[in-house]
Amino acid sequence: MKNVTLSADADLIEQARAVARAQHKTLNAAFREWLQQYAAEPGSAQEVDSLMKRLRHVRAGHHFTRAEMNER
Repeated sequence: MKNVTLSADADLIEQARAVARAQHKTLNAAFREWLQQYAAEPGSAQEVDSLMKRLRHVRAGHHFTRAEMNER
């Protein structure tokens, strides 16, 4: 595991510690959870790669006629 040094306002850090304490976590554990969620946000490289693998069967490039586009 790698260490990261961050800087923030002292009051903000104390508020974050209080929230973590209320959740029975350390601030470090809460930050790790946040970091995992942040890295997994929509649009992340892993999600895009996964989507592209699921859509490999799709063949783009077909041009529809006006009649085909208006079919219901």
